[in-house]
Amino acid sequence: MATKLIAVATTGGDAPGMNAAIRAVARTAIARKLRVTGFERGYAGLLANEHRPLDARGVGGIMHQGGTILKTSRSEEMKTSEGISKATEVLKENAVHAMVVIGGNGSFQAACRLHEASEIPVIGIPATIDNDLAGTDTTIGFDTAVNTALEAIDRIRDTATSHERVLVVEVMGRNRGFLALEVGIEVGAEVILVPEMAWDIEEICRRLEGSHHSGKKSGIVVMAEGAGNCMEIADTIKAKTGFDVRLTRLGHIQRGGHPTAHSRLLACKMGAASVEFILEGRRKDMTGIQGGRVVPVDLQYASNANKPIDDQLYRLADILAT
Repeated sequence: MATKLIAVATTGGDAPGMNAAIRAVARTAIARKLRVTGFERGYAGLLANEHRPLDARGVGGIMHQGGTILKTSRSEEMKTSEGISKATEVLKENAVHAMVVIGGNGSFQAACRLHEASEIPVIGIPATIDNDLAGTDTTIGFDTAVNTALEAIDRIRDTATSHERVLVVEVMGRNRGFLALEVGIEVGAEVILVPEMAWDIEEICRRLEGSHHSGKKSGIVVMAEGAGNCMEIADTIKAKTGFDVRLTRLGHIQRGGHPTAHSRLLACKMGAASVEFILEGRRKDMTGIQGGRVVPVDLQYASNANKPIDDQLYRLADILAT
């Protein structure tokens, strides 16, 4: 009887720690007498049947690297029934026993459809700096993105203080504010704007003016990219307050760089657990972490449910910013 084959792919946006997850999947599977193959460029490589075997030595020396050695891309074709059928045929042609998908909610939605069409077990590993997947306290790459933004904004505050400026800093997160909220509270921002919470430009200006009158000669506004038009916000604050206002958009710098210790450890735990879930007979799950414990979470729920933002943390940020 042939040794069972597990396929792994990194899909959608890259996140620091993906390589550590690939390594953990490959080495755990090999230790459990399974073979592993990696599809290149995410679902695009799956559709093109582009893959290569992963052995223990082949995934060595990648833990510290950002990005993904398997490369990644977004695939519009996987949103169609024709794309799912084509991917199913590739999996069957290669006698893939199960698949591990490392990515975010769009990747997992496609993974659910792929499981239904192929009946092959699919396990998702949450890797996104947005931290927007339901059923897991955090995701691979989120801690690294937070620390990257912290370092950048600490430097920005230095120059804001020197020039007595207000700095509006836009961080990533798409239409969710998890990254902005955590970064904002940890840099001591005077204002944090997230899509989940309503905000008023007049109140923002009053708060910045109040901070100025209380002795603060600089200010930081941290906002998620989905919270509004950052250029319009910066221009409006300048017009209404008369402050010297500058805008910084951190952009894709938050996705790159060496993963932090936390992102690496999380990736190791999730990668290893995903293989064990397959061997336990799990069919369609995400490997989540809840209260420090690695747990299986229904993949459909993880990709579709709305993960609530921590409104208590948001209120705490307001209190600490006074």
